[in-house]
Amino acid sequence: MSSSKPKKTISCILISLLITIVIGFVWFYVSLPAINLHNTNFYSFALILLLVYILVFMITLGVEHSTEEYTGSGRLREYFSFAKNQCKLVLFLVIALLATLVVGQVLSAPILRASAYHNLLDVQTGNFTTDIDEVSFDEIPMLDESSARRLGDRKLGELSDMVSQFEVAYDYTQINYQGRPVRVASLEYGDFFKWIINTKEGLPAYITVDMVTQEAQVVRLSEGMRYSPSEYFNRDLMRALRFRYPTFMFSSPHLELDDKGQPWWVCPRETRTIGLFGGSDIIGAVLLNACTGEHVYYDVKDIPTWVDRVYTATLITQQYDYYGTYIQGFINSLIGQKNVTVTTADFNYLAMNDDVYMYTGITSVSSDQSNIGFLLSNQRTKETTYYAAPGAIESSAMDSAQGVVQDLGYTSTFPLLLNISGQPTYFMSLKDSSDLVKMYAMVNVSQYQIVATGTTVAACESDYIAKLQQNNISTNTNAEEIVDPSSVSGTIAEIRSAVLEGNSWYYIRLNGEDGFYAIAASKDQQVVILNVGDAVTLQVDPNGTGSIINAYSIAAGDQRPDAESPQPTETEAPPETNSEP
Repeated sequence: MSSSKPKKTISCILISLLITIVIGFVWFYVSLPAINLHNTNFYSFALILLLVYILVFMITLGVEHSTEEYTGSGRLREYFSFAKNQCKLVLFLVIALLATLVVGQVLSAPILRASAYHNLLDVQTGNFTTDIDEVSFDEIPMLDESSARRLGDRKLGELSDMVSQFEVAYDYTQINYQGRPVRVASLEYGDFFKWIINTKEGLPAYITVDMVTQEAQVVRLSEGMRYSPSEYFNRDLMRALRFRYPTFMFSSPHLELDDKGQPWWVCPRETRTIGLFGGSDIIGAVLLNACTGEHVYYDVKDIPTWVDRVYTATLITQQYDYYGTYIQGFINSLIGQKNVTVTTADFNYLAMNDDVYMYTGITSVSSDQSNIGFLLSNQRTKETTYYAAPGAIESSAMDSAQGVVQDLGYTSTFPLLLNISGQPTYFMSLKDSSDLVKMYAMVNVSQYQIVATGTTVAACESDYIAKLQQNNISTNTNAEEIVDPSSVSGTIAEIRSAVLEGNSWYYIRLNGEDGFYAIAASKDQQVVILNVGDAVTLQVDPNGTGSIINAYSIAAGDQRPDAESPQPTETEAPPETNSEP
């Protein structure tokens, strides 16, 4: 080698480094890998950059040293030998990264760490009847995500100033907002050119869909959302996160609303707890203000209570599958499979105690179309409870509900599990071909042939309780089982009856009162023998308002001596009332 070669070699190294750095920055800007040894994408990023450096160095070296200097096979071998000597450190790094990747995968494998995978999720055991309160009708989500999406898209389509420029994002996050179960979605730019036109002001609104009333709203913002997945360049959400937190691994960000209605991106921070690459879990979250870009990181124990979803349903079901699969070790998960359980094919969300809980069924690994119980997991804290409730798998309950309305062609949403009169009950909405909710269904978990339907939730519940009683299944519908019922006494001035959804309802007005007390014959059969003039004591809903109030039971007193005893009059229910019996 000539004396000028060291100088030429240094120049080759500097040129190769510069080109590699430029390529690396462009690639990092586009692919956004976390600079973290727990992230397999980081190894791909680093390995390809090292190989780029070697390739650029060899090309640069060949240009620096003329081809005449390396003519002939001997000279060519000398060239490759020289290049290899100059790249020893880089080749060592390549080998070290590959070895770390392989060893890390082996040490993270369930075959070696089955007990660690089993312990990822702390599962408590609860009692369904005592732990799960009966949910008020105004807290039960009536819609699934596809129905909410349809309503949100339709609402945006009504606004001519927005529909031409924006679309609704596909992801509708279910949250509790101001005590209501709500799905929320951001807008997104229609295309790149519409982004150019509107990027200065940002996204002007977000969409909310009330899961109970099925009302969709476009909430306009005084200051537009400038950070979202539909932005480009530095305002793209993941790019903004990556440049602020280069070592963090993030789960999928989602939109939530604080108590003032301000939109925030909740970005859970992931880690690996088993070896280098196994045991995904959440250790915190970055909250990023969608309008201002303000951001703050919280450890998982310090996350504000208005945040509803930190642990995704997918992560929780994955961790339970590890919990149930490796309960007695790795070998048992393959051979024998004693006590091995897994989650069912889907999940849903339930609003309780101002938090959102993920619900899924638990079944044996043999997939025998029956559940042995179900799981409720708080998506903010990951507190998880298992409830034993043997019965039909969710898909079987959906088939039963659809069978009742097969002539109408309705399809069922994935069910929620509710406590209806002390019975574990699948509740689902029945939708038409336009994804609009038309009816509701309740299916008993243990006996899924017991199916009730109704055009209102109240009518559906009444039908369901009646069918439970017809099948001699105990229900908690008596007045003494209602917390602090109110008693009203008086003489019957008027009694009417009507058949709603196949159930007989009686409406009683007492002397001196204008309103009626409604009670189904399935709740207290004494109502069918009452007459005008009878003295009665009613146990009624203490929170009831309006012209019709629900009653739970009747205690009949002595009739007035001079009262005639006409038979009950069959008439329609009182008109002009917004209350549902």
